[in-house]
Amino acid sequence: MEINPYAPPETETSALKSGFEATEEGYFFEVPVWKLVLMSVCSFGVYELYWFYRQWKAIKARELAMIRPFWRAVFPIFFCYQCFSNVRDELGEEEGKGKSPGLLATGFIVTSLTSRMPDPFWMISLCGFLFLLPVQRWATRVNSVKTPGRDLNNRLSWKNWTLVLIGGLAILLMIFSLFIPEEFMSE
Repeated sequence: MEINPYAPPETETSALKSGFEATEEGYFFEVPVWKLVLMSVCSFGVYELYWFYRQWKAIKARELAMIRPFWRAVFPIFFCYQCFSNVRDELGEEEGKGKSPGLLATGFIVTSLTSRMPDPFWMISLCGFLFLLPVQRWATRVNSVKTPGRDLNNRLSWKNWTLVLIGGLAILLMIFSLFIPEEFMSE
């Protein structure tokens, strides 16, 4: 074995980064589109924060980045473009061509900001997941190529079912209340 005196020093982190092996969960957090939609709507958008957290956690583990996934998830409007770009860049130059993380990030930010609007317009903010769907499809594509034996996460756990039942009931009650005349509500 020959030692190169001109080679840059090898650190623990550079050795880990070059030898990254994705876990059985995949290269990115993977969730089926139907589950992303269902959980986002029934949780009033809180699941989107969880989705961002898991994506950033995967990015941090893979790139050994000095980021804090929790804070990037809590403030997604500041970091969504970076997350979307990271997923798109992993698709490769040819497949990622024509996909716009900037447009998706803009849509997500604008939709998120509608939560401050008066009734019933704030409900537009519940559609923020629509801008996560293409990114999730990209992440699923990357996972299928880079980690073919991954966990597909295509089942609902008891926690998911609890959230779906409680959140689903709340959404149905909200929709029902939109059709009740004002005179019944004031009595």
